[in-house]
Amino acid sequence: MSKELPNFKYQLEKKEPRLGPGGITRGVSVKEFDASKNLAGVSMHLDPGAIRELHWHANASEWGYVVKGQMRTTVIDPEGNVSVDIFNPGDVWYFPRGYGHVLQCISSKSCHFILIFDNGDFSEDHTFSITDFISSVPVNIAAQNLGITEDEVKKLYQGEAYFAQCELPDIHSGLASARNAVSLVSTHRYPLGAQQPIVIPGGGLQRVVTQKEFNIARTITGSIFEIEPGGLREMHWHPNADEWQYYLQGNAEMGVFLAEGQFVKDEFEKGDVGYVPMGAGHYIKNIGTEKLIVLLGFNNGLYEAIDLCSWISGNPKDILKGNFGVGNEIIDQFPDSDQLIIK
Repeated sequence: MSKELPNFKYQLEKKEPRLGPGGITRGVSVKEFDASKNLAGVSMHLDPGAIRELHWHANASEWGYVVKGQMRTTVIDPEGNVSVDIFNPGDVWYFPRGYGHVLQCISSKSCHFILIFDNGDFSEDHTFSITDFISSVPVNIAAQNLGITEDEVKKLYQGEAYFAQCELPDIHSGLASARNAVSLVSTHRYPLGAQQPIVIPGGGLQRVVTQKEFNIARTITGSIFEIEPGGLREMHWHPNADEWQYYLQGNAEMGVFLAEGQFVKDEFEKGDVGYVPMGAGHYIKNIGTEKLIVLLGFNNGLYEAIDLCSWISGNPKDILKGNFGVGNEIIDQFPDSDQLIIK
């Protein structure tokens, strides 16, 4: 009996969303997407001024990528240091597991961002919100802790707010001068979109941020890959990490090789999520008419990839002829260097 092959595609943006005051969120973990064992993701939208309330995650670190809009975050670390950062499209944040944080859209138009978590079993069961915490403890404890009366405690939001609509902060006039006074990279912020890209002769660009460039991001590497129409991200694999994909633009074919003749192929469009297990061979091909843009997340702070063309071109021809059972007329046409993207 043939073995049932896994599914490596999930249509995230077609999932029924969770709605709240000023916010929309869709998430996918191993519970909905069996292949996604070691990474999970969320697509979230916030209206101007709206927040994803103060909260923390007990079982996962959070890596965020801003697709559109301008965001403000605050985060507290175990030493009591509170950091406030401003993020623009292409910027990345990272909050280690357990760090308390809040996300706010501060632009005049809505914000969209993608979150990647380094645990496939990430869920709201392991997310702790400040309103839920305060309203769950005895009223006298909350009153003593906050320095207000018990009657005043009862006026606070009861239950979990999750999203909340706040006033749009009047901070835009000071952003330009503030930005000139600080480094482009802060403890929790990295400007991936501003990074000088790797220009690939086959028709594409790649930007990668690892813990080498973004020290705090010890468990997740992120990358933006662009491929021109018809281009192929050559067959390759990652020895040290699973790969989580969010398709930002275009149409793609993605294939995953699982050994012993097992191969899974599917087509992806904007808003879809793909997944590749650690060590599995795979490729991504642009099958559309516009540039393909893919956000990639890896559950390791260091990026490693082994490309098929690089491996083949490094071997003596006599080995290749014997391995494939053909002569020089074919072997001489094989690539003689790494390709990365093939036209």
